[in-house]
Amino acid sequence: MSEKFEMVNLEIKSGESVKVKGKLPGGAKNFSFNLGKAASDVALHFNPRLHENTIVCNSKTSNNWHSEQRSNHMCFQPDTEVKISIKHSGDHFDIKLPDGHEISFPNRHNYDKLTYMSVKGDFKVTSFKYE
Repeated sequence: MSEKFEMVNLEIKSGESVKVKGKLPGGAKNFSFNLGKAASDVALHFNPRLHENTIVCNSKTSNNWHSEQRSNHMCFQPDTEVKISIKHSGDHFDIKLPDGHEISFPNRHNYDKLTYMSVKGDFKVTSFKYE
């Protein structure tokens, strides 16, 4: 059931947002959004784990993960449509969840421009835009 949506050669700069709409299938357990320079260098790994009732955010450099930041604010449900907005705010990212709750995560790599994005797991992308 695992979906994969990947984009390269993006130019998401500080002050810009990525908005993704999608569908969580029945039985959805987890999915992740990754924003950075490449699959191996991720400034933001956003990973709702429905089966653990937690949202994990992290970053990685040269395929090495850093320390996790966890939130127990779970608003994702299987068999629903959701919209998520991620704003590149310079020194951090603001992630707006479907219920309006926001999570902030530091831009540990200090990337001024993001060129890579992927969506993996139990999330079928139906709409994507950045502005």
